[in-house]
Amino acid sequence: MLRDDEIVEILKLADFNISKSELGAFFRKENHPNYRECGDQVLRNFLNGLVVHLRGTKEKPKFPGDVLSTEVTKAVIKNKTVYKAEQRKRMNTDITNVKYKNKKKP
Repeated sequence: MLRDDEIVEILKLADFNISKSELGAFFRKENHPNYRECGDQVLRNFLNGLVVHLRGTKEKPKFPGDVLSTEVTKAVIKNKTVYKAEQRKRMNTDITNVKYKNKKKP
């Protein structure tokens, strides 16, 4: 899944500059006052930039599988580290040993 800053970077690869706020207008609900339809030009430039992002240029070709696997790996690692850090924050470290009432006796 692409974030807005990654989409802006992909559009820059196709020499098309757009701000995050303009990009956010495409993803709003239709009845929102700042909603804007995604035109053909934006979509065409995004697809051209995505091709360059995944395949590279003629001078510097890339293998799309390598690009996708590194991005997925980075996202998974980032999500795991964030989740683990949140778990550690929520963990109560000053818990004393608790005797359980329903524990089976040997």
